[in-house]
Amino acid sequence: MKPRRRQERRMPESAEKEARRAIARLRRALEKSRRELDVLSGAIRQAEGDDFPSSEYEGIRYRMNEILEFLDEEGRRLEAKILQAGGLEPGRIRRSSGW
Repeated sequence: MKPRRRQERRMPESAEKEARRAIARLRRALEKSRRELDVLSGAIRQAEGDDFPSSEYEGIRYRMNEILEFLDEEGRRLEAKILQAGGLEPGRIRRSSGW
């Protein structure tokens, strides 16, 4: 009796494309949010002086960076799945542009 080979599930091409687009859109939105947070903190810091809650703003920036790291990891995970489904090893392919 032959051992059953685990069948690789391939994501439909349209789902791959939409996932890439969603990651890119979310990244751009988050980068814009970080810029807006900088503008907001600058304005409030100027108005409040020493009363400005700088630790709270640093906490928000830290969480935004965590989300960006999550998006990077999801991009790498998606790329690995796509390459594996195509029969390629993810570590052997080099890209000229990053995720």
